[in-house]
Amino acid sequence: MTASHAYRHCERIVRTRARNFSYGIRLLQAPKRRALSAVYAFARRIDDIGDGHGPADQRLALLAAARRALHARRPRHGDLVMVALFDAARRYPIPLAAFEELIDGCAADVNGATFAGFDDLLGYCRRVAGSVGRLSLGVFGPADPKATAPLADALGVALQLTNILRDVHEDRLAGRVYLPAEDLERFGCTLALDDAGRFTDPPDRLDALMRFQTARARDWYAQGMRLPPLLDRRSAACTAAMAGIYRGLLDRIAACPAEALAGRSSLPAWEKAMVAARALAGAGR
Repeated sequence: MTASHAYRHCERIVRTRARNFSYGIRLLQAPKRRALSAVYAFARRIDDIGDGHGPADQRLALLAAARRALHARRPRHGDLVMVALFDAARRYPIPLAAFEELIDGCAADVNGATFAGFDDLLGYCRRVAGSVGRLSLGVFGPADPKATAPLADALGVALQLTNILRDVHEDRLAGRVYLPAEDLERFGCTLALDDAGRFTDPPDRLDALMRFQTARARDWYAQGMRLPPLLDRRSAACTAAMAGIYRGLLDRIAACPAEALAGRSSLPAWEKAMVAARALAGAGR
């Protein structure tokens, strides 16, 4: 089993399971592209456990196994993702401990976490998405890690808030609510569903709730987008492409909250490709 084979496996995972991110990752030069693919492949594994539908005790056991894998002296035989990740961590200062924050966040999902206020949700977003931003910085190699870390964290929060808004209906069908209880109360919403799986709250209240949430996410993008100018050209393009795709998704949700609440919103592939092309062109200026 060679590292190159393991990296190719991770790149396939990114292309098929993390498509929004793949548009940015492919803009990196080959060594960093392979390393970041390994990071995202392992993050995808952890997310899949947290989002799974098996018994809670089984999923928690799988998360514990993922945590142990991070501390192993060598990857388990046949685990291509860990082979690639360990090789990448030898080549770049990837803070593997940040994966434990992601594992903690996914364990909270499995245990049915709820969020009373935004501070609670913010802590969750930092664990499950800010952590991946900080892991990515290990690959990007910024000149000033201390200055870029909080910006990567903020961008991760923005992306996760967008995910939450994209998946409100899907999550509610699965019995999960990520929007803070204080926000639901403020806008007079319950997110209750009728027998057909439709929200029963008055549409004007749901619209107001969603527009409030999209405005909050935009504030986090404004912070996070101070990151690309502090990175090298290709890393900046990668980051701008990822952020641009999710920002476009957020704009779509803000433009028509009712459509977003009826099902998962997405951007067409051609639009994602355009965002990535603009990100690369902009990074070259």
